[in-house]
Amino acid sequence: EFLVFRGFTNTLQAYEAELSTEIGRNFEVDKILDLVFSVYIPKYQLDRLLSIFSFLKQCFTSPADTVLYTALLKLEQSVLRYYVVNALKSGRQEKVVEFFSASGSYLMQKREDWIAWFAIPYIKNPSLDPQFRMYFSKEWSDTLVLSFRNFLSGIFNGTRIPALLKISTEKNMIKCLKSDIKQLNNKLSELQALLEVKEVELSLLRRSGNSIDSGHKNLLKITTAGSSADGQASSGVYEESSTSSIQGVDSHTLSSVKSRDEKLCDSSWMSNAENEQILVTEEDFPEVKVDFQETFLGHNSSISSCRFSASGSNIASSSTDGTVRIWTYDSSTPSSKNATIYCGAEVRALSWECRSDRLLLIGTANGGIKAWNADAKRVVCDLSTSKDFPSVLDLKCSPVDPVFVSAAASRWHGSTIFDRTGFASLTVWHMKTWKPLTVLPLGEDPPAITSLCFNHNGKILAASATDGMIHMFGILLLC
Repeated sequence: EFLVFRGFTNTLQAYEAELSTEIGRNFEVDKILDLVFSVYIPKYQLDRLLSIFSFLKQCFTSPADTVLYTALLKLEQSVLRYYVVNALKSGRQEKVVEFFSASGSYLMQKREDWIAWFAIPYIKNPSLDPQFRMYFSKEWSDTLVLSFRNFLSGIFNGTRIPALLKISTEKNMIKCLKSDIKQLNNKLSELQALLEVKEVELSLLRRSGNSIDSGHKNLLKITTAGSSADGQASSGVYEESSTSSIQGVDSHTLSSVKSRDEKLCDSSWMSNAENEQILVTEEDFPEVKVDFQETFLGHNSSISSCRFSASGSNIASSSTDGTVRIWTYDSSTPSSKNATIYCGAEVRALSWECRSDRLLLIGTANGGIKAWNADAKRVVCDLSTSKDFPSVLDLKCSPVDPVFVSAAASRWHGSTIFDRTGFASLTVWHMKTWKPLTVLPLGEDPPAITSLCFNHNGKILAASATDGMIHMFGILLLC
């Protein structure tokens, strides 16, 4: 896609031809050796010969890896000497002179190894000279090729995959993740539908239970009334017979029956009241359901903060690797990355302008404050705190006035972010002139301010500190 987009059609054709011959599936030592000893050296392509060694130094070895780096430097020296010897064997002394003219300054960095070679173009028979005789032998050239082969095989066996080859791997991984997310969303929808059905069934069961309880209550009332009538009739009979002892027994029995019926009625009423309370509670506090779910991919490190813009159409997220990404959000369309901002230090604070989605303020751990214009997609202002307070902990824009407040702190040594912060500084900045207006008083040696918040009209600022105190300020902007 890149080659087609840039119009490199001939390169694309050559690339496809190479792929058809199975080249490019892995590092091939034989192909590289043929390139060096059959193309670059016989055709005197010195620049390309030096570039391949420069590539090996940058990508596969480093000065920190002393053994490999030293071996590569020795191989480079031997290959360059082979280049000179091959030119002399072919009778191309002018190529040797051209070699020393082009690479003289580089070779003189290792004077003790090359100083004698600067005279070789002017020696009549260098192959007979005791100092250079060895380099014209076939044994030495064969040993050089074998050493180069072994070196390339060693570094290629445990090497990393080139970054370009990771593109398709990451693309396939993202495709699989999106497919998994789609399947999980479908499963979630099915479970939500099943849950709604079960909730309806449970509601019907509760209603039928309430109906049964009500019927039982009415039945108890009828039973109580009947018992009372029977008791009254019995009492009347015993009164007519003028037997006082029997009357006492009957009235005691009647009171026991009445008390038992009242307890049953009270128990039934309490059960109904509990069921009604449960139903009311569930209706007053309905279950929260996920309407949709979306994932934004792009950060390579931990995300430190995330902020919606005033209208909610943009989302800014910051990472510990010093990057800020702005996402354009619309529920009707897939999310898209609006911009990526590289800040050069850990981002600790984000704050959108409250009156529009135009400006985003970014505070970094090295005392930098950037103002990013989301419409123009560029940094419109780059501020910095004083050297005494080189770490920005929070930023907050006023909801009414064109000002913002920065909370910065000095640096101490500690294990956590709050232990590493020393004294605090609160500065009010103007968002039109991008200059500090005033520094808010915090007293002598104040602790670090961790969070800022304006009230609804921007007249009061609350600042929370690491000592457990909240500082309140009345803000009045004089135009």
